[in-house]
Amino acid sequence: IPAKQDGFWFQRERAEDKSVLIEAFFDPVCPDSRDSWPPLRKALGFYGSLVTLVLHPFPLPYHDNAFVTCQALHVVDDLNTSATYDLLEAFFDNQEAFYNEATSNVSRDDVIDKTVKFVSNQLGTSYNRSAVEEGFLDPKSNQATRVSFKYGCLRGVYGTPFFFVNGFPLPDAGSALDYQGWVDVLDPLVTKR
Repeated sequence: IPAKQDGFWFQRERAEDKSVLIEAFFDPVCPDSRDSWPPLRKALGFYGSLVTLVLHPFPLPYHDNAFVTCQALHVVDDLNTSATYDLLEAFFDNQEAFYNEATSNVSRDDVIDKTVKFVSNQLGTSYNRSAVEEGFLDPKSNQATRVSFKYGCLRGVYGTPFFFVNGFPLPDAGSALDYQGWVDVLDPLVTKR
């Protein structure tokens, strides 16, 4: 059985063989990743099938609980691929619950428990607590999170957000790109198809 490719497809698959491919490396508890998501999502809506996105979770070692939240994305993606981006957005909307003072005096097990409860509450009854807990206990989700980090390092990723378009890195990694920035990048590529 071939290994699963790293990353989560937005709307699950590449829409057209000749579509522009964006690869985004995000950390769910990174404020810059959070700020870069709305303009990127708006651009994806504007360009439709002409642009495809695959998101790679990249747990920055200096962000508290980045690994746990990235692992949660892998757990949910294994349970239901259509909920992965919903969870990413929920983490973005509630980042302050997962770092600094909110988790400074708790153990890693307590953070995982808090994350399991959060995932179950955010995504509804189809994600019962036991299924999410089992996902965290499964060594495959831990390994997938490690592979995501190593894959990013292999590609030269050193911060989030970090973007590649058709395999080429965009400048200003670690900074949010606004909607007009995406239009400036994508328009020439889409018109040359």
